[in-house]
Amino acid sequence: MDRFKLIGLLAALAMASGIQQAQADKSDDTLRIAWGADGVMHNADNYYGATRAGIWFSKMVWDTLIERDPTTSEYRPNLAKTWTWVDDTTLEFELRQGIKFHNGEAFDADDVVYTYNKVSSDSGVKFQRIVNWIDKVEKVERYRVRIHTKEKFPQAIEFLSGPMPVYPNEYYESVGAEGMSKMPIGTGPYKVVSMKPGEEYRLVRNEDYTWGGPKSMAKIKNVVVRELPDLQTQVAELIAGGIDVTADLTTDLAEKLDGTPGVSAEQAGTLRVFYLGFDAAGRTGHKAMTDLRVRRAIAHAINRRSIVDNLMRGAARVLDTPCHPQQFGCVESAAMAYDYDVEKAKSLLADAGYGDGFEVDLYAEAPAQEAEAIIGDLAAVGIKAKLNRLPWEAYRDAQLANKAPLFLTNWGSYSLADAAAIISVFFSGNEDDFARDREVTEWLGIADTSTAPETRKAFYAKAIERITEQAYFLSLFSGIRSYGYDSNLAFVAYVDEIPRFYEYSWK
Repeated sequence: MDRFKLIGLLAALAMASGIQQAQADKSDDTLRIAWGADGVMHNADNYYGATRAGIWFSKMVWDTLIERDPTTSEYRPNLAKTWTWVDDTTLEFELRQGIKFHNGEAFDADDVVYTYNKVSSDSGVKFQRIVNWIDKVEKVERYRVRIHTKEKFPQAIEFLSGPMPVYPNEYYESVGAEGMSKMPIGTGPYKVVSMKPGEEYRLVRNEDYTWGGPKSMAKIKNVVVRELPDLQTQVAELIAGGIDVTADLTTDLAEKLDGTPGVSAEQAGTLRVFYLGFDAAGRTGHKAMTDLRVRRAIAHAINRRSIVDNLMRGAARVLDTPCHPQQFGCVESAAMAYDYDVEKAKSLLADAGYGDGFEVDLYAEAPAQEAEAIIGDLAAVGIKAKLNRLPWEAYRDAQLANKAPLFLTNWGSYSLADAAAIISVFFSGNEDDFARDREVTEWLGIADTSTAPETRKAFYAKAIERITEQAYFLSLFSGIRSYGYDSNLAFVAYVDEIPRFYEYSWK
């Protein structure tokens, strides 16, 4: 059935059952969440799972040393009371006392030391860049630790406030990552009651969450998370009152749902960057992609404004930078902008010897409705792009196997507000670098390790100028996340794409 017809049919049902369901939610004080369309949580241990849903789950169950306020970007003490740079590569933390994990294990320096030493030395961690900047962590006293970085790493505070939860050392050593996934134990505002991977997770408020951290005690007592990969099922459940919130909606569904009785929808801006990547280094053997004139032609051929206005909508915006402007070091004025100009694109292709066009494989992470629009724009200048739409893991395998000369994807920077979390991921000479520009890599090395903020900005600006001038990476637009929720829920969306479920309450 057409998804919009589904909405119309279920709207009547919402009138009959929605109020009753909302009342039931309030009476048993339960928040029912659905996720899955944006990535099923295969592993609850976020170091080894690293999905968007896993980040959401992590915020409920675990805590980090530092918490960044999602509104003001201020760093606040969380498990750590204070922190200071002892020298350029040593961070010292004084830890809070009197905190207990959900299993009763006392929190202290041993937990920080064990967690960070383990994950920073384990090649099995999903995204190495999150933790591989750590050299070692040492215990100074029971409530004092030092983190030593491999080199100067000024963005350590930002990373420690992000996807780097602290685990109970005794429990984690006993059960490992697999056991932590089966029964997560943290210090966070919610305790896990039961785990049924692929189906349902149940949590209950941590009544001992009173030690004064910046994350509030959970306002709603119980949480039920249902993994529903089918988006139409999520919509049906939301309208009928079977769930209270989803963060997986498409733009079209959000617009259609808004105004449905008992349901609210919101399309919020995020740090996510959608981009078109070029194999400028020639790793795939596709000669055209190594030609600057061709890459610039493609940049001029794509009508990014039209895609934003007609497909993305909401709070999306056209981007010229290979990072999000709200990230530290993302200097917009340094970027070379490419206007939509079909004739200019054709002229550049002709100069490069491709006046009759050429064929190219375009790999896209599924789902990618924007790919169809891009293919149409490329066809208008003679480029015949064959779409290979794949799930994330298959897309990733193809890219690293040097099969993708042109690729469309997006990057959420682990929700970190620092340019290092995106530019340095893709231009540091590693397996994700399809430019292999030594100057860019050197400049990023300075930007990533300088302790002077202005120096960092200056070298990120040099890298941005070079990346855009050489069209190594065409930023398309910023992403949005579309939420649907029960109108009785006091819901807030944040730019880092992390719903703070513990903050929400019934109106």
